[in-house]
Amino acid sequence: MLVVRCHKHVIVIFFSFFQSWMLCKAFSSPAALWNWATRSYSNKRFLYRAISFNAATSRSHTNTVISKRTRFSDYGSKCDAPSYGSRNGFGLISSTRGGSLFSHSYSSGNLVEDSSSASVTSITAGASEPATLSSIKIPSVVIADDKAFAKPAPDKRQYRSIRLGSNNLQVLLISDPNTDTEAAAVHLRTGHFNDPSNRAGLAHFHEHCLFLGTNKYPTENEYEEFLNKHGGYSNAYTDMEDTNYYFCVAPLDHGDDEEGETQDSKTATTVSSALSGGLDRFAQFFVSPLFKDDAIERELRAVDSEYSNSLNSDQWRMHQLLKSSCDPHHPFSKFGCGNYNTLTDGGDIHETANLKKEYIEKLAAIPFHGGTSPREDLILFWKRYYHASNMKLVVLSRGILDDLQAVVEETFGSVRADGGLDINDTSDDADASLLERINGANNSEVIFSSENAHYGVAAFRPTENLGVICEVIPVKEKRTIQLLFATPPMQDPLLRKSLPQRLVSHLLGHEAPGSLHHLLSDLGYINSLSSGTSVDTRDFSLFSLTMGMTPKGMSNTEEVIDLCFQWIAMIRSLVFGESSSDGNDLLRKYHDELKRLSQNSFMFRENGDPTSFVSSAAESLYLYEDKPGEMLRGDSFYSIYDEDITKAFLQRLRPENVMITITDSDLKEKCPHLKDLGEAPWKKETWYGAIYRNFIITDSMKKKWSNPSFFDARLNLPRLNQFIATDFSLRCDDEAWGQENKGETESAHLSPPTKILETPIFRLWHKMDNKFRVPKITFNAQILTPNVYRSPRTITAGRLFQKVLNDDLNSFVYDATVAGNAYRVSVVPAGFIVSVVGYSQKMPALLQAVTSRIMSLLSEMKEGKDRYPILDQKYTKALQNLLRETKNFRLDSPLAIASYNSRMLLELPVWHIEQYITEMEGEVAEKDPLTMKECALLVEEALTGRVAVDILCMGNVNEAEAKQLTEVFRKQILSDCLPLSEDEIPRFRTNQLPTKLEASSIFRGLGPNISSYSIVLEDIAVSQDENNNAVEITFQAACDYKLGYEGVAILELICHLAYPSAFNKLRTQEQLGYMVSAHARKTVGDSRGFCIEVQSNTALPEFLEDRCEVWLETFRQELEDMSVERLEMEAAAVVSQLMERDTKLSQEISRAWDEITGFADLGVHGVQPPFDRLDRLADVLTTFSEDDDKPGSTLGPKTGIELKRAVLDFFDLYISKSSKERRTAVSRIYGYKSGAHFNASKGRAGIISSYNETQRVKQYLSLLPNIPYWV
Repeated sequence: MLVVRCHKHVIVIFFSFFQSWMLCKAFSSPAALWNWATRSYSNKRFLYRAISFNAATSRSHTNTVISKRTRFSDYGSKCDAPSYGSRNGFGLISSTRGGSLFSHSYSSGNLVEDSSSASVTSITAGASEPATLSSIKIPSVVIADDKAFAKPAPDKRQYRSIRLGSNNLQVLLISDPNTDTEAAAVHLRTGHFNDPSNRAGLAHFHEHCLFLGTNKYPTENEYEEFLNKHGGYSNAYTDMEDTNYYFCVAPLDHGDDEEGETQDSKTATTVSSALSGGLDRFAQFFVSPLFKDDAIERELRAVDSEYSNSLNSDQWRMHQLLKSSCDPHHPFSKFGCGNYNTLTDGGDIHETANLKKEYIEKLAAIPFHGGTSPREDLILFWKRYYHASNMKLVVLSRGILDDLQAVVEETFGSVRADGGLDINDTSDDADASLLERINGANNSEVIFSSENAHYGVAAFRPTENLGVICEVIPVKEKRTIQLLFATPPMQDPLLRKSLPQRLVSHLLGHEAPGSLHHLLSDLGYINSLSSGTSVDTRDFSLFSLTMGMTPKGMSNTEEVIDLCFQWIAMIRSLVFGESSSDGNDLLRKYHDELKRLSQNSFMFRENGDPTSFVSSAAESLYLYEDKPGEMLRGDSFYSIYDEDITKAFLQRLRPENVMITITDSDLKEKCPHLKDLGEAPWKKETWYGAIYRNFIITDSMKKKWSNPSFFDARLNLPRLNQFIATDFSLRCDDEAWGQENKGETESAHLSPPTKILETPIFRLWHKMDNKFRVPKITFNAQILTPNVYRSPRTITAGRLFQKVLNDDLNSFVYDATVAGNAYRVSVVPAGFIVSVVGYSQKMPALLQAVTSRIMSLLSEMKEGKDRYPILDQKYTKALQNLLRETKNFRLDSPLAIASYNSRMLLELPVWHIEQYITEMEGEVAEKDPLTMKECALLVEEALTGRVAVDILCMGNVNEAEAKQLTEVFRKQILSDCLPLSEDEIPRFRTNQLPTKLEASSIFRGLGPNISSYSIVLEDIAVSQDENNNAVEITFQAACDYKLGYEGVAILELICHLAYPSAFNKLRTQEQLGYMVSAHARKTVGDSRGFCIEVQSNTALPEFLEDRCEVWLETFRQELEDMSVERLEMEAAAVVSQLMERDTKLSQEISRAWDEITGFADLGVHGVQPPFDRLDRLADVLTTFSEDDDKPGSTLGPKTGIELKRAVLDFFDLYISKSSKERRTAVSRIYGYKSGAHFNASKGRAGIISSYNETQRVKQYLSLLPNIPYWV
């Protein structure tokens, strides 16, 4: 899993960010054009699927996920420094840094079963007698009670921080009686920096192994099964110096004090059995893990597969290249992921140029393939680092604090107090001479006490590994320039006090007119610019200025870097120049402005996802262990501008202290980008294979960049922000509204938006918030038109306009976005989506700015490049970027390509990626180029022609204000539009897959034995470095209208049960690959099915198919053998996910917007949205006993027995191999080294290996009805 940490230059975090932004992100790629309709029923909100081209988010996501777990992929990224781990690849939690280990005073006995014998061996060093300790009840100590916690206004939770009496473990307890998700997390201050030299990746591997059984719960999959049947999931990640484990459950009480659950009835009355049982199992990770030899061998292959999956990732390559450039004695230089060879200290399982197949086969007969077992090192690692003094625990529950504390004391009280071993591998004392050399080289009188103080050696220092330029050839088409400056760790006491890094990041990355970003963008040199901390460790950090370059910008590299150092020098001149007094006053104003933004953000910050919160809070406890009451508010609330500290930080931004990394896919045959660098040989990084060469920055360059002789006249420091809100009044507190709604109850909070205005062109939906009480408004508008997706050219024009508009709007509304407001204009297959969100006070001005610029930009683009040359430059840049992103998709993961190819078969209409490329590059594009003027005309035709519009205005807004905002939108966008007739509404359909018999007819009886599936799609990876194979198997059920509420709900229940079963069988036991998933699949036009996905670096697609089919037979038997009571528990878990309440305003808005617009592809624009859809799906899965007086489900099975029969009948009809009605397709992707197998099948009857062949087969397929199940 990729966990990336960064601090972007936009300081304010938009905690109430609306989900439609994530939707819009999807439409930057052709692979995502149709996935906008995909939704997750169990999580109430749509989970839009995107195959993104962005390097930071290039993992594929699954379609229609039943639970909140991510099946195998990453939902996002955090920036430059990856972390390892995550057995399930769940999404990422932002992180803090710093803090010290907490002292210990008690110890308790812990056992680890020796898997090589029947005995049980103690691994506790110097532990006290367990029997004696168990008889002593030492009370826990309260560090901070609820009154000590500074909380945002919307936060009604109760907090308590304690230290357990038995082991001094610091715990944060959180009581939230309204939560529908209970969660817990443990954070340990250990990561791959602590790997032994002969077992690279041990910390990461150790994290994997803790999931494979404990002494109390020895069954490998027991923990995951328990969480799954309670509507939850778990995951973990390993970072450089940290490891984080977390889980969540729905607060269910099934009335079953199951095996191993030890809570008494009093506790169970307030703390759910789901949470108490989960905590009991979770605690055993830190009490008695097994580390069984057979499990170790299998999990070694899982980590090796994880490593193989990342070999073609530019992000991983760049990160490891950076690590390899540091001092080899510093642990930052280590290889953190690990693979089979490093973890077994020499075992080999892969054929290479030096290791032939025959030799590898001989090694297979030797334990660990010629290496050694890492078990003893795993145990030693656990003993050394996994104990109470090196960990923090956070638990969030519905239960009251006292009862929650009792459960935590019982479950985690048996964790050892300390490891009995010295966990400090290196000195914690600062090397005074080293600090003097570092600070002296930067001409600073300020000493950052934590810098280079922990490991006894500086990772980066001037004259040794700084002052260099590194040129890199990426895998994908990519062009970036990054300036990395060595800086103190961000959690140094002086930096925490004044936050100069935040101030400098804000100014370096500013995007308003006069900024470096604005100048380089107008010159056509960059696509993006960001600044902030990219790597942060306990004793150093790297502060970055990163630019995404255009080809034009890359050909002017020296000018770009010159301007960067001019911009840095201009900021530095504020404190070092002749007018430093005035400069400091200005910097102080910038600082105070940022502090104000932080205070505004904190004041109205809403509760987010409980799982994400406990994970990040567990790490934050290290920063605030003495004052946990301040952890919610953070350092920025009370930061004080300090001239000396700011000077010292700015002194680090000098050419002697920089590493400049230039990444360019056109580099191989080029001379260095900067003249006078001389020559340097190309090298290959050891672990991920990055191709690079290094140069020393010349003295003349250092002189020019250190003290620029002039500042470009187009560079100007930004003005103070005029968009910062000052009016936070709430409309629901208005006297008139309060009197009118005086008797409103909780049920009114749950009421959906109401339609308050309807015209032939648009409908306006509105709801005033009186539950979350935040002074923000969301204005969303969807414009349906058939003219966006009528051809590859029109959708390409729309996407180009979106890029130009977003680039252009920065100069108009950048300050508004910094101040906590946001906007997004997206082009989607069905038309356009405009989303604006922000503080109520600033919403009219922001909406006016965005909508007016849409129309004025179209007018300017129509006038052409002679009239607006800078705009034409932005258009050219957008065209280059879109072409690059589109072509890069071909280098995406095999699993992403497999899913894309199956979409090409299933969907109609659909355009292929090569058709987009043809519009932008090649003979057709040269003869008939898509000009800026034509682009504007096509977009204008779609936007201002015949349309149907839905608008949602929701939040801190009354009806009158909602109508006023809508009038602004109508005047700017809709004034010339005409109504769209029902026949013109864009409709998207799904092809019905054939049965095996029907497929035989299509292929004229040829190739019936090629596969057990009806249609076989085959393709080969484009990249020569891609050695992974993949399969995606689709079992098409039926259209939604045929399935109805019952069929849709039963499918979701089956998928809820299938995922852990498939993961355990195909991933954990058989080790087919790191990426394994089983989930529901929804295609356009509302048809559904079941999908299995596997990506493997060891097995061919045909073998993966066979193993999936075998697993299906096993899974069918599991369903047959499952007790009715267990099935009802699993159904209740799905119901809890379906009915999970919103925790913040943006979630409620997103849910309502999904229901209003989510069925646009069905052509049901005028129909009342199904706001009760999730309730009715939950109703299907709610059963009662025959003796119960309650009526039971009105839509589906009424008893558990009936529910089980419905599940088995669904499986037997649509999924079972024996069913004559089974409709299937398999999409195979061969890794490049498996090309011989692909070529051998190419051209065989029944094998589809090109898009043209897919198109021919589609002519034989019928279309499914696209009538929604809720009509």
